[in-house]
Amino acid sequence: MIKANIILDKKIWSKKIKKPEIYFKNKLNKLSKLNNFKNKNQEFTVLLTNNKIMKDLNLKFRNKNKSTDVLSFPLKIKRKKMMYLGDIAISFEIINKRARLSSFDHELDKIWIHGYLHLLGYDHRKNKDYKVMTKRENLIFKKLNKVN
Repeated sequence: MIKANIILDKKIWSKKIKKPEIYFKNKLNKLSKLNNFKNKNQEFTVLLTNNKIMKDLNLKFRNKNKSTDVLSFPLKIKRKKMMYLGDIAISFEIINKRARLSSFDHELDKIWIHGYLHLLGYDHRKNKDYKVMTKRENLIFKKLNKVN
């Protein structure tokens, strides 16, 4: 089973997702049923925050003085039968702005999947790595949002 601890740092998120814990639990239950994710005992934390906090985190950890959509902080710790993967932080304002062209859920899913793949070790520094990561993101996104 894959589990996410949700930290709702800014209440503005509640206007778009009534119960973030349940939202992520449902998505991760679907993810846990996919072939490559079956029998994975993983846990990570998602911080749902705003541009100001994202800018502060980006400056502190990446030396970039600007906000960003998602930050991932990999940290693999084995706890009993569970592997703690690390933390993901997501900006409300950026997701909400992008959602004007699609939907809030659509944009949120794209971003947390991206952050989750970073926790698993994927990156996009090189063009070939970008292609691999994007392909993986799209595959997961499609499977998680497939109507049964």
